[in-house]
Amino acid sequence: MADSAPSRGLFASLRGLLASSIGLLANRLELLGTELQEEKLRLLGLLAYGAATVLLLWTGIVFLAIFLTVLFWDSHRLLVLAFSTAAFLIGGGFALYRARRHAHAGTRLFSASLAELAQDRAALTAAERGGQT
Repeated sequence: MADSAPSRGLFASLRGLLASSIGLLANRLELLGTELQEEKLRLLGLLAYGAATVLLLWTGIVFLAIFLTVLFWDSHRLLVLAFSTAAFLIGGGFALYRARRHAHAGTRLFSASLAELAQDRAALTAAERGGQT
């Protein structure tokens, strides 16, 4: 009879530990899902604004080049076309450089979830060390 009481306490403790672990895992998965949704919305917004920016700036630059070419048609049309072409190529090269640099920098996806999991691991390790002494 005395042996059955501690075993019920042990099983109850294990059940409680398992329930807590499942709850902790569920919270972390919810946080991960929230971060994923936020990142998706951020990227969609960035894509939309980026597309609008490229379209409008490109249209403006092309019309400026056409305007300058027509303006100097009688005197320096080839010079204006050469400068316009050079400006387009330099601008495109700079944009390519910045895009590559931005792509390689990136953001650390799920950084909050990883930080929370690291804190959980540290707390469990500390509790394990405290229980062994």
